[in-house]
Amino acid sequence: MKNWQRSSMVLVSAAVISFIAISFLAQDHNTVLAQSTPAGSNTKLSGIIPAANSILSMSSSNTGENNSTENPTGIMYTAKFECGSIFAGEGPLRPGHYDTDVSIFNKERSESTMFWDVVVNNGPSSNAALVNLGSENSTGITCQDIRRVLDDYNENFLEGFITVTVPFDSILQPSKGAVISNSNYDTNPLEVQVFYTANALDTLPHEVIVDKIVFYIIQDGTGKIPPNMIKHTLDISIPSTLNQLSNTEDRVKEILAKQYNLTSDDLPKVVVRIASVNVGVGVLIDDHAISLSTVRPEFAP
Repeated sequence: MKNWQRSSMVLVSAAVISFIAISFLAQDHNTVLAQSTPAGSNTKLSGIIPAANSILSMSSSNTGENNSTENPTGIMYTAKFECGSIFAGEGPLRPGHYDTDVSIFNKERSESTMFWDVVVNNGPSSNAALVNLGSENSTGITCQDIRRVLDDYNENFLEGFITVTVPFDSILQPSKGAVISNSNYDTNPLEVQVFYTANALDTLPHEVIVDKIVFYIIQDGTGKIPPNMIKHTLDISIPSTLNQLSNTEDRVKEILAKQYNLTSDDLPKVVVRIASVNVGVGVLIDDHAISLSTVRPEFAP
């Protein structure tokens, strides 16, 4: 075989090998692109990814809806609140006086900026209130604060949620006039606890002076008082009226009227005799309930 023929065969073989290699690299490129670009998602180029001896610039930047778990804007705490009084038949809770106190502790070694706002059930929402909380300092949110941000100072019952948000980025520092990025923020920078109280009494339990009255019902012309109560020793304890003159028989008849549905026309038909009156000290029953709840953090959308 002549020299020019050998040279031609070498050139042809090299061309075939080069074509196969290029085809293999092109297939590798397509594989990386298919894996990095799922169907239905929009991508923009950034970032460096090596593939098949070449360099591809790629990144994923979703232009659709934000995913709160993939692209959170901060850490959020959500707490329930009950504020005010409920009277018989009004609901939604049983009759009583309700109060809520949210305590917030900054566990970080630097100042934390947080926003809190209020959402009332089937009602309005407040504007967000900005709080710069110093390192290892604490603050609180009470029912009075809730009414203040809602411009509602009356005694209406309020029920809803408080949200406390610590943003990752764009944390406003009004005193410095700067915006600080906290993308590496702790996922639980605050300790948030909620303290609930409920009391069915108008006042807190305390000692009171009482009169123990021993009496007899001599006659009942109404027929409303049970016969076994007539001419038997009875007693009742009622709050003492200090420094006030009162008719003991009338006070006893008032109690009998409430218990046996006696009218003002019935009272003259009931004859009562007082045996003795003794002064003592009593304590109101404590109808007070409290509970404490720790709020777990979650990513803010």
